[in-house]
Amino acid sequence: MKKTVVIGLLGTTLDRWHKEDRWSKWRPTVSIFQHQDFLVHRLELLHSKRDQSMADHVLKDIHTVSPETEARSVHLEMKDAWDFEEVYGVLHDYARNYPFDLEKEDYYLHITTGSHVAQICLFLLTEAKYFPAKLLQTSPPQSPDPEAQYRIIDLDLSQYDKLASRFVQEKKEGLSFLKSGINTRNATFNRLVEEIEQVAIQSKAPILLSGPTGTGKTQLARRIYELKKMRHQIQGDFMEVNCATLQGDTASSALFGHVKGAFTGAVSDRAGLLKKADKGVLFLDEIGELGLDQQAMLLRALEDKTFLPLGTDSPVKSDFQLMAGTNRDLRLDVVRGKFRKDLLARIDLWAFELPSLAERPEDLEPNLQFEMELFAERNQKRVTFSREAQEKFLAFARRGAQWKGNFRDFNAAVTRMATLAPGGRITEEIVGQEMARLKNSWSEEGEEKGGALAGLLTPSQLSQLDRFDLVQLEEVVAVCRSSSSLSEAGRRLFAVSRTLKKAPNDADRLKKYLQKHHLTWDDLNRLK
Repeated sequence: MKKTVVIGLLGTTLDRWHKEDRWSKWRPTVSIFQHQDFLVHRLELLHSKRDQSMADHVLKDIHTVSPETEARSVHLEMKDAWDFEEVYGVLHDYARNYPFDLEKEDYYLHITTGSHVAQICLFLLTEAKYFPAKLLQTSPPQSPDPEAQYRIIDLDLSQYDKLASRFVQEKKEGLSFLKSGINTRNATFNRLVEEIEQVAIQSKAPILLSGPTGTGKTQLARRIYELKKMRHQIQGDFMEVNCATLQGDTASSALFGHVKGAFTGAVSDRAGLLKKADKGVLFLDEIGELGLDQQAMLLRALEDKTFLPLGTDSPVKSDFQLMAGTNRDLRLDVVRGKFRKDLLARIDLWAFELPSLAERPEDLEPNLQFEMELFAERNQKRVTFSREAQEKFLAFARRGAQWKGNFRDFNAAVTRMATLAPGGRITEEIVGQEMARLKNSWSEEGEEKGGALAGLLTPSQLSQLDRFDLVQLEEVVAVCRSSSSLSEAGRRLFAVSRTLKKAPNDADRLKKYLQKHHLTWDDLNRLK
């Protein structure tokens, strides 16, 4: 059998020895050896040199109670027993140098004696496995039991069923909260939310949420904030802004604030969103729309926790957590010179891409129920589907719908059907009307946004093109589709400039242009 070893600090107050009635008093260190069911083979009694006389008497009393125990006196010097840094350092060094032999000995760390600082340090060092031990806690007799008590605490929490089940339940509650209580079924999305939940409660680093418009980035960011606040991770407010609405001085003023007179119209000081988000969260939706100057200022604020409001050289401090949303490919924007590489590196530590609604067909039904409950709550009116109507809508939602606006389209469709439902009942006729409305809307959007490019680029890719680039790419695609080869299309497109070159390579030039937009000649041929 393994030997039992106890390590503990001398209790300079509770382990008193000089009184004649000491045997009638409870002394925590001596009491360890007064339990027949807990045999200790060795004691390591830690104390300072100035308490040697007291330690000797305590060790003598222990020998009287338990002569089979080897009791050792160990000197540990602490100038200030209430200095956390010093106490932790001394105990840490002791643990690092102690010759633990886990194959032959079981270790118990007595945490009843010593200053509160020492007890906390012993707990932390045991939790961190510097002491490979269980905690030993002693207590005086409690009426009506005349015997002193001891308790062994194992910090391996997985062994405590109630605690383990409690942590599992809390994790489930956190995941459900992030999903607005929706019982989502898509495995990929559920794994994504699990990772987000873990990051949310353990990290204050920036979080980047990407994905097509309407996938719920803003709502998720707010949920992350609320979860962090419930877990006491942050104390400040949630501040949000869509960067597409910010331009020039307006952008800098909104984000970083300004002082009176900084520019025409600045009639008073203004605290920007970064300052308002101090100790809280700042959510910058569509961060790719920020200008390069604002990006540089934001990078400094992330790295130094300071920034300069417009019109002043006096830095302002703000300790905020950044969350950002984008439907753009920021790496492509870096290549194009539209987004700073160093800023992307700073905010890309925790990057999560939200899937589109079309990629989550399993989640359409639970989201439909959620939207119906939301409508009832907002309008104080409960509306239901007929069985046939719900089946018809879900069949369309899973197979025939494009959901270009993702949950924005989905929410709007449910709201319209619920509002128009006679007697609070959505019929097949209402579903059919909504299906036609959605198809018409998506058809008009496709003609307006993309034209010849429909089917070649996704709505998200199209949204990242300037109108100038869009017109140019449409003309290139049209010429390619009416040409028999890449070379012929190149000759037609570069008919003027090719005459100025000694050895024109029109096909290669066109190929590179298409690659810039992630297209190939085969892509165009497939859709002729």
